Amino acid sequence: MKLRYNERIYPTSQQCRDLARFFGCARVVYNDGRRLRSEAYKNGEPFITDAQLQKLVITAAKKTPERQWLKEAPSVALVQSLGDLHAAYRNFFASKKGLRQGPKVGHPKRKKKSGRQTLRFTRNGFALRDNGRLFIAKLGEVRVRWSRPLPSEPSSVTVIKDAAGRYFASFVVETDDKPLPALDLEETDTGIDLGLASYAVLRGRKITSPKFFRRQAKKLRRAQRKLSRAQKGSANRRKARLAVAKIHARIADQRRDFIEQHTTRITRESQAVYLEDLNVKGMATAKGKRGKSVHDQSLGMFAHTLEAKCARYGRGFVKVSRWFPSTQKCSVCGSIEGPKGQEGLKIRHWTCSCGAAHDRDENAEINLRAEGRALLAAGHAER
Repeated sequence: MKLRYNERIYPTSQQCRDLARFFGCARVVYNDGRRLRSEAYKNGEPFITDAQLQKLVITAAKKTPERQWLKEAPSVALVQSLGDLHAAYRNFFASKKGLRQGPKVGHPKRKKKSGRQTLRFTRNGFALRDNGRLFIAKLGEVRVRWSRPLPSEPSSVTVIKDAAGRYFASFVVETDDKPLPALDLEETDTGIDLGLASYAVLRGRKITSPKFFRRQAKKLRRAQRKLSRAQKGSANRRKARLAVAKIHARIADQRRDFIEQHTTRITRESQAVYLEDLNVKGMATAKGKRGKSVHDQSLGMFAHTLEAKCARYGRGFVKVSRWFPSTQKCSVCGSIEGPKGQEGLKIRHWTCSCGAAHDRDENAEINLRAEGRALLAAGHAER
């Protein structure tokens, strides 16, 4: 199994300037390759192969006055940037032919300078020194703040600059699956009912909603007002933009840490997990406060992370269909009498005709657990 280990790096001011040039060179190579292929298609010419494109936009371009500054950038980073373009075209053609699962993929778009910039290096473009520093071709040694040792030699590293001005090194390493000791399925499996009132309801406990964005909303409004008042192109506007980006980065870091901690605990304590297959994208498009709350919860990231950890540590994972009436079904008699529709979302407790009183979320967890057990027994590991 391949995993990513992200570590914070601290390039010097000169190295930051060099990285800025490298980012720009990689972006130009990507856009040049895209432009040549688009022009060939419009002119009715044959499709330019990957090898031909690399010769045109890297090897031959370095010899021209307009692109001779590409020599300043590491060639391995330029080749990898062009590799991203090749992958984008492969995904586009596969999606167009119906060979690729998931949402449709459009034609590769032109890269623009944005807050987040990346450079990828393969083994011949970087090295790990004995002093703990990371050596990058044409950049030199960069200080790394290691949070943990790497389990194996990395096959590649991606240098990332985020919108908040921070630099990271993302190492791709090969690791073996490490199954955890088996637990009693009947005693430890759990359904998970995700929502907005409570982040998640599990067997015997609830995870309260952290509301990281809501807690930073006042501070963010002040920073955004200051940004809107600053004159465009001024140094104060750049500082104000950075201040806004740092608040967003802090919210994202808190949310990511929250999800990592809780998904790890769930994986350790549960032999099997049954999760509702929510339409998170559809929920996020809702207008008003509800849509903002869905974005703040980041339920899709929670589900994806939990599924990956269950696969890595040998735990059962089942996605229950979103059409299963988990909140409307009585977990005692099985009748579907629970509150329905948009108005039903406001009803948190209800009583069935059989006399059973239910908490909406706890009842949903019991139903998801029962349905998940049936699907797991039938061999449905995904749906």
